[in-house]
Amino acid sequence: MATGSDQAVGMGMVALSALIFAYYTIWTVVLPFVDDDHIVHQYFLPRPYAVITPTVAGVVALSAIGSFFGYVMLQDKMKKKAK
Repeated sequence: MATGSDQAVGMGMVALSALIFAYYTIWTVVLPFVDDDHIVHQYFLPRPYAVITPTVAGVVALSAIGSFFGYVMLQDKMKKKAK
């Protein structure tokens, strides 16, 4: 069973994810239909960043996952070789 601090961290992560999802959805779906001179545009980056940001985040995440798997496989291979 999860402790109180685990639940608090989990709820914080879910809330942050929901906030990021809402921000990105408004940025990519709603904002193109709002006039360019409207005040709401000052809270969002220019539209090209809507594609660049998730692409860079995906490349970084996949690189980190691939590096981790490579490291684990190397460590496993070294342990088998030592035996």
